[in-house]
Amino acid sequence: MLIPNERIEAFAAVLRAAGQRVVFTNGCFDILHAGHVRYLTAARGLGDYLILGLNSDASVRRLKGAGRPVNSEADRAEVVGALQSVDAVVIFDEDTAETLIAKVRPAVYVKGGDYTRETLPEARIVESHGGEVAFIPLVEGKSTTNIIARAAQK
Repeated sequence: MLIPNERIEAFAAVLRAAGQRVVFTNGCFDILHAGHVRYLTAARGLGDYLILGLNSDASVRRLKGAGRPVNSEADRAEVVGALQSVDAVVIFDEDTAETLIAKVRPAVYVKGGDYTRETLPEARIVESHGGEVAFIPLVEGKSTTNIIARAAQK
């Protein structure tokens, strides 16, 4: 389910009021692969409802370069939203999810094992409202960058 950014704060508040343990993660999710699926399944296992913040096309270009994203934000939202582990998707245009985290106020904020609490500006926001930050190990050899590199060699 795609939730408009301007409605996500109220949506998350309803979930919290109903006693749901809201989990939040974010990223580009440009070319979905097994590492993404395993990561999102593990993230969903940390609570009752997983909201995925999806970087907009403009945000992905700023973060990853002119050749990205490979897939449009609408297509990426549809694909990740179809996964059983993802309950809702919200698109955001900033380079970090700080503003979105402040709106969602998740019980758990999840990122991959390539991050640390010190490299996540969102961590202080999550912890300021009593939430926790969790890290899920990456799946070795599974990344969009690797897929693009292999495809370019063919």
